[in-house]
This record gives sequence, structure tokens and C-alpha cells, in this order.
Amino acid sequence: MIRSIVLTTLLAPAAFSALAQDDALSRCRALTDGAARLACYDAIPLAPAAAAQAGPAPAAAATPAARPATGAAPADFGLPRRDRPTVAEAVESSIPGRFDGWEPKTRWRLANGQLWEVTDGSRAAYALQDPKVRIRRGVVGNYLMEIEGVAQVLKVRRIQ
Repeated sequence: MIRSIVLTTLLAPAAFSALAQDDALSRCRALTDGAARLACYDAIPLAPAAAAQAGPAPAAAATPAARPATGAAPADFGLPRRDRPTVAEAVESSIPGRFDGWEPKTRWRLANGQLWEVTDGSRAAYALQDPKVRIRRGVVGNYLMEIEGVAQVLKVRRIQ
């Protein structure tokens, strides 16, 4: 329910913008004089996505940012976004040593040095040794941790 409200709120302005642009295109298409039709098309404001693509200088567009492979984790994965050119989709590492489970606010220092904390209210007990973990982005800006040998997926946030 909340997800549909959020999506509707985010997508509604784009839909109204697209409808307004369709009206403008229809108006221009109906003109028979070539010069007037061209002037009409030129007067239509660009959509935000098209303006963003046309906006950067050619030098910036010549070097597209490559996304790192799934296993490669940039140092800022999981931290709040600050106009980063590359964004990893997931991080794979392990929890060194004995893994006994978790409860709310449990923290783990992964083998890659990152510190993550459980943010949901779940708890569980396990007896694992050096389990592999995969942390991926969730739908609404949260992060989900999958632990090898554990059926649950945890909501987590990065501390360091």
C-alpha cells in the first residue's frame, strides 16, 4: 500500500509532464506551414531527462562512468549518496569468525572492513563459521543483507 502511494507520488509529475508535451506535439503536428511547425517544435521545452542528456559538456559525455563488477565494492557503498559517478549494485564479503545470529541493532564488521547494523526488528540464532554475505540495494533506498546458510534477508544500514 505504502509502496504504491510512493510510486504514484513519484511518477505523477512525470505523467503530467508527458501529457502536456503530447498536447504540444499534437498542436505542432497539426500546423501545415513548415516554418511555423518548426518554430512550434522548437518552442516545446525539453523533458527533464532529455535536458539532462543534452546538458553536459561534450568532454564530460566522452568519458562515461563504468559500473564496477558485483564483487568490487567502492569505499562509499552504503553511505549516503553524494553525486558519485559509480554506484555498485551489491557488495559481497564475509563475517569473519563465529556467527551466532543477531537481534535488533546488532553490528558486524565485514572482512572488507565495512561496518553494518541490523535495522529491522528481527532476531535469530545460528551457529555458523565465516559466513559469506551479500548486501544489495532495496527498492526504497534501504539495504538488504543475505547471509549464506540463513533463509532470512535482513534490513541493514552501513555505519562505516
